[in-house]
Amino acid sequence: MSETNDPLHGKTLQTILEYLVEKYGWEELGETINIRCFNHDPSIKSSLKFLRKTPWARSKVEQLYVKAQRSPWENRR
Repeated sequence: MSETNDPLHGKTLQTILEYLVEKYGWEELGETINIRCFNHDPSIKSSLKFLRKTPWARSKVEQLYVKAQRSPWENRR
């Protein structure tokens, strides 16, 4: 079997979002990616709905996840 180098392989959008919320919190996440669903009454459910319909926003979330995975300060909290 060949292994993939894709850090998103096997990760659902929900898993990615939950990880980012746990790592950064809604406030910092909303400052990093300025979208309404992160800044006004945020929830996993509403954010998933928006991100699934909005490719550019989903891409930003996925890019932040990949960046966070590569960060040398992964366990900063």
